[in-house]
Amino acid sequence: MRRVLVVDDDAPMLRVLGTALRAYDFAVVTASDAGTALDLAARRSPEAVLLDLGLPDLDGLDMLRSLRAWSSVPVLVVSGRTGIGARVAALDAGADDYLTKPFALPEVAARLRAVLRRPARLREEEQVELGPYTVDLGAYTVTGPEGGLVHLTPTEWRLLAILLRSPDRLVTGRELLTEVWGPQHVKRTNYLRIHMAALRHKLEPVPAAPRHLITEPGLGYRFQP
Repeated sequence: MRRVLVVDDDAPMLRVLGTALRAYDFAVVTASDAGTALDLAARRSPEAVLLDLGLPDLDGLDMLRSLRAWSSVPVLVVSGRTGIGARVAALDAGADDYLTKPFALPEVAARLRAVLRRPARLREEEQVELGPYTVDLGAYTVTGPEGGLVHLTPTEWRLLAILLRSPDRLVTGRELLTEVWGPQHVKRTNYLRIHMAALRHKLEPVPAAPRHLITEPGLGYRFQP
């Protein structure tokens, strides 16, 4: 069975989609808001995401941009927003396909099968060396110098992936907060301090004097290879 994450804030629609896709032999996990969906995407590694854009905590396009910061999972947008502008906005944000409501359930299943058949997006770096650690951004694993695995939380993964995909580039605190938690949290700089400290504790030989996960005071953070 192919694993699909279905994201929709309409409870009856979520039940219908879940039941129908299971009948089409998909393994389905569901979420009714963006925060839960991003957490499940990090923890459960779905093979495709079916995404409605009208979510209660974060616009679906913003959730899609946040997901794209660290994941290349195929995304099929299913939305009541019609017109070419809505389609273009979703595709520009990283969607693989767009289907408007109302829709036929067999077409949803067929569209999912189609995006799952496409070759995975090529990443600039699939594996990144971070000091003595090897970070596999595709497999969501961090391997230590002696072969042991390092456990990261979903939030730590999202932060680390954004930084590792932009080596030597300053990533502002506002950008990180928007991508990981959403635009409503851009002033929660304490979130970054807490989670970056946890990442350094796990990945830096001397957490108090980091060599790779660098703070730019008052600006943001940088991954220094």
